[in-house]
Amino acid sequence: MKSAKSAKSAQSVTSAKPARPGDAAASQASAAAAAADPVGAVGTAEEGKQPRSVRVVLMALMIAMMLAMLDNMIIGTAMPTIVGELGGLEHLSWVVTAYTLATAASTPIWGKLGDMYGRKGVFMTSIVLFLIGSALSGMAQDMGQLIGFRAIQGLGAGGLMVGVMAIIGDLIPPRERGKYQGMMAGVMALAMIGGPLIGGTITDNWGWRWSFYINLPLGVIALIAISAVLHLPKKRVDARIDYLGAALLTVGITSIVLVTTWGGTEYAWGSARIMELIGIGVAALIGFLFVQTKAAAPIMPLHIFRSRNFTLMSVVGFVAGFVMFGAVLFLPLYQQSVQGASATNSGLLLLPMLGAMLVTSMVAGRVTTSTGRYKAFPIVGSALMVVGLYLLSLMDTDTSRLTSGVYMAVVGAGMGCLMQITMLVSQNSVEMKDMGVASSSTTLFRTLGSSFGVAIMGALFNHRVQDVMAERAGALGAKVTEQSAQLDAASLAKLPVAAREAYQHAVASGTHSAFLLGAVVAVVALVGAVFVKEVPLRGAGAGASGEEKSPETV
Repeated sequence: MKSAKSAKSAQSVTSAKPARPGDAAASQASAAAAAADPVGAVGTAEEGKQPRSVRVVLMALMIAMMLAMLDNMIIGTAMPTIVGELGGLEHLSWVVTAYTLATAASTPIWGKLGDMYGRKGVFMTSIVLFLIGSALSGMAQDMGQLIGFRAIQGLGAGGLMVGVMAIIGDLIPPRERGKYQGMMAGVMALAMIGGPLIGGTITDNWGWRWSFYINLPLGVIALIAISAVLHLPKKRVDARIDYLGAALLTVGITSIVLVTTWGGTEYAWGSARIMELIGIGVAALIGFLFVQTKAAAPIMPLHIFRSRNFTLMSVVGFVAGFVMFGAVLFLPLYQQSVQGASATNSGLLLLPMLGAMLVTSMVAGRVTTSTGRYKAFPIVGSALMVVGLYLLSLMDTDTSRLTSGVYMAVVGAGMGCLMQITMLVSQNSVEMKDMGVASSSTTLFRTLGSSFGVAIMGALFNHRVQDVMAERAGALGAKVTEQSAQLDAASLAKLPVAAREAYQHAVASGTHSAFLLGAVVAVVALVGAVFVKEVPLRGAGAGASGEEKSPETV
């Protein structure tokens, strides 16, 4: 009886094609394989090839994920060379801002399109758009063209991360998905550590244009693998796309990102331009919420927020993004300015944090897969973030690299417990038909968290650095940091000894304030994690409530 039930379950997650005479043996073999390995069973219609097919698809997804994450890391290193050739220094920030804006604004739209019209075609479209933007960026002849082409690239990038998460959500049951968390965390760590190194190497040896062209062969490999191996059922929803909702959400997100990008740098926080953007953003988001209650196929269905777990994981993801990108920004600055580390290998300075994140993510994934329990990880992860950020706030001019490395490892361990668990719980909290919007919403909240983290922690850091420089170095100190509170190595080396020592104390004081704020914000994630309800993770072929749903075919 148990064997028959397993065979029936295995059949439900494989191809829905009718069986042919003589295929009985193959079907029995497929059922046995499914019972032994539910992940491998989620495969193609060709019996016996499922495990390899899933591995190929996952490898292609990891390549696509790396494309999205590596891009800004590589381009950041190449920017001085780009400006030297194209000019337009006054527009430099827009090269990054255009990409970030397009990515954030398009993320929820890609998720909804995947839910409505099928994941595979939409995901492949986003890859093609990303590659077109990459090719055009590499051919740019002036800064205006580069900014425009980077926006096209960002539009495609918005679909890459969402597509990866949603397709994995379709292929791998939540109970088994933990096995692959280490892969995702590994890609993230590799991008952050290797990005600056790869960017510098490419720029020095091949020229800055290859910083964009390098995406093309990787993207083509991903496209070929996905086209050949990934076979998801085609969808077609009769409802029209919610164009008004998409437009309002785009305006709202764009306003938020511009406020966090320009506030305190391009414009004062209380300036008319920032106030205008805040007003436009708030009005657009209020209008968006109203439209979502009326639309037939809303871009972000509000009913998904009725799930307590989904809402809490959105908050935790926002905080994780806030903390992580703030740490990535200020830790290398502290180590270069105060501890005298080389800027050449700046990505390696984060190795203790990213290594700990990778290890704990793998452990969390394995434990979740073997036990089906996950609530402890958001709680432990949030607590470790609070403790780690508080320890980082204690760093001063005498803190050794070993000590700061240990503090970073504590923060990394906390983030490793959170980064993929938030996506896992979010996806487990919605029905399969909302997998795309759940993935895109979680990604969006993390992205917005990073924007707020960099802006707010950056503003606090800059204010503190300028105050301490004025206190310790007088008029010279105020003049040194008048343009920017973040000095590069060349500018720092030119300072008189007294001013340089004052700047080191100022940076230590600035990082103290920034990380102390991060610790306070991380308490919000800890409180949210405590209230997460541990809902059993769905197995193969199960829907949102654990009941059997229509077959999902790879």
